[in-house]
Amino acid sequence: MPVGSITRGTTNTNRLRRVDRWIAEHPALRRAAPDPLVVDLGFGASGVTAFELATRLRRARPDVVVLGLEIDPARVATANGQLEAVRRGATTFAPDLAVSFALGGFEVPSTRPPAIIRAFNVLRQYDEADVAAAWGRMQARLAPGGLLVEGTCDELGRISSWVGLSPAGPESFSVSLRLADLDVPSIVAERLPKALIHRNVPGERVHEFLTALDRAWRVHAPLSVYGPSQRFIRVAETLKGEGWPVRGGVRRWRLGELTVDWASVAPGTAGATPIG
Repeated sequence: MPVGSITRGTTNTNRLRRVDRWIAEHPALRRAAPDPLVVDLGFGASGVTAFELATRLRRARPDVVVLGLEIDPARVATANGQLEAVRRGATTFAPDLAVSFALGGFEVPSTRPPAIIRAFNVLRQYDEADVAAAWGRMQARLAPGGLLVEGTCDELGRISSWVGLSPAGPESFSVSLRLADLDVPSIVAERLPKALIHRNVPGERVHEFLTALDRAWRVHAPLSVYGPSQRFIRVAETLKGEGWPVRGGVRRWRLGELTVDWASVAPGTAGATPIG
């Protein structure tokens, strides 16, 4: 039997575009063996996220293969009906997309280890105590050098955050925000992964991180006249200068995306704020 519980299954077109473009740039995909398998775990009430994932990733890896997994048989049947329409050329997706759908959960049934598992808006509806076991099950299925991406976002995909995990454990934490009309970056607090969402309180590292983000955002408000991207780039540079282990560079920051080492936000009592 599939491991997991049926969740709400909310699905919207383009909802996962922010995490998809991050995965497309990740070495775990770029350096994967031929025909890398990417699993869209818990794709929800529609198979659209799997079709979008395959479309975006094959620009980086034309040989990518996407498998959508759901523990609800009715959702799998719906997605397979959508796949038939794609194959007929009756949709905007390429008829030859290497996509399939199957019944499955955290155990990730597959004939070969996946290079990537994307589990988005799944654990949000679980208890925090369930996270470690779910992570462990999925990590155990990864190919060597593989990547598990677990996170959440709002309904329109304008506010996202996720954890990147190797087979050995969590390695990074990312936030990605629509910068137009952004009030404060800490709006992502309501869309933190389950491992962090209850930790946004004084004394926890993720709280210090979001506080630092907001502080830098306010300090660089004058740069708004040059556009929100320039303001966010300066925010990222400021956090890096303060000692936060910020990854990537301007090309990612201008998208409203910021990635730091997991250790700098991991649950636990905060000490010296930046961990670099």
